Amino acid sequence: MFTRHDSLRPGYEAVIIGAGGHGLAAAYYLARDHGMRDVAVLEKGYLGGGNTGRNTTIIRSNYLTPEGVRFYDESLRLWQDLATDFDLNLFYSTRGHFTLAHTDAAMRTMRWRAEVNKHLGVRSEAVDAAFVKRMIPMIDLTCAGHAPIVGALFHEPGAIARHDAVAWGYGRGADRRGVQIHQQTEVTGIRVKAGRVVGVETTRGFVATPKVLCAVAGSTPRILDMLGLRTPIYVHPLQAMVSEPVKRWLDPIIVSGSLHVYVSQSARGELVMGASLDPYELHQTRSTLDFAESLSSHMLDMFPFLGEVKINRQWAGLADMSPDFAPIMGITAVEGFFLDAGWGTWGFKATPVCGKTMSHTLATGRNHPLIEGFSIDRFARYQLTGEKGAAAVGH
Repeated sequence: MFTRHDSLRPGYEAVIIGAGGHGLAAAYYLARDHGMRDVAVLEKGYLGGGNTGRNTTIIRSNYLTPEGVRFYDESLRLWQDLATDFDLNLFYSTRGHFTLAHTDAAMRTMRWRAEVNKHLGVRSEAVDAAFVKRMIPMIDLTCAGHAPIVGALFHEPGAIARHDAVAWGYGRGADRRGVQIHQQTEVTGIRVKAGRVVGVETTRGFVATPKVLCAVAGSTPRILDMLGLRTPIYVHPLQAMVSEPVKRWLDPIIVSGSLHVYVSQSARGELVMGASLDPYELHQTRSTLDFAESLSSHMLDMFPFLGEVKINRQWAGLADMSPDFAPIMGITAVEGFFLDAGWGTWGFKATPVCGKTMSHTLATGRNHPLIEGFSIDRFARYQLTGEKGAAAVGH
């Protein structure tokens, strides 16, 4: 699907670090919408091998802040046309998304989110436990007595897609428009002269460029160290697991903040499950038995009939968390260096809108209006974009 390039050019109009969904989407829209085709995407591993290939594929726009809702709603709109844009089946499937409430306080938050969503034109409703049971007949509303379900936020447009196909589609589209994708090419340094970027050092030599976009998720602190830039990002492992295929019984996507569970069922019948971040900072993608046991226990609280279902595999990604649970995007203090980071556990659903907004920002040198609330200087100004109420669990 992609052209193999034996060598790097001496220079490019722009260099993107990271061949995940965000980096490839930015390259795609730079070439398609802004005519910037002299672009290199550099990836130390393989295309889509980071968090793009390690997430649970949930897509939604039912966030809490106006900035978050507008941003993700635009992403949801873009998602619906991607398969046609790519001429590639992304297995995009609208399922509906339930965020379960187990306490009266949680239910108040669901009503708050529903009102913010509806005010901004996003289809979300606060629903009672009877509605949840009608839509998900197999669920145990008592959750084994541990955390009875009292209601939920129902987000009708919630969807899932095939994550690796998204990376392939953006990568192939960028490649066909002249962008060069270089896998197994690690960035080892970034050259700056008089406060502006002049090029990058790689394991395959130096490349001159006036513009660099960093889209490397959990590796962000390592890249920023090359420039002496600091962010409040901290990195935690985020694990997930998938069951053996079983007959389709779960259509909606389910998230529970109290039980630390989110789950959907794939087109092949697998239950794709995740939980909250591992409770320690660690730059490793190791899997743990503790995670599998804990998540299985909470799944059985909701669905006790799954006791004999086997787990096929589990894995982990590196979640780059920000203090206010919102991303860090746009221009930085180093001229020509642009940042797409701080995604934590919700970066996959933002893939299309990140590509659109970051390509605009690179091409014009100005932050796209949709990412103004995500600029890095908000921390210095103490004007945070607090998304914890809609993103703290994971998805």
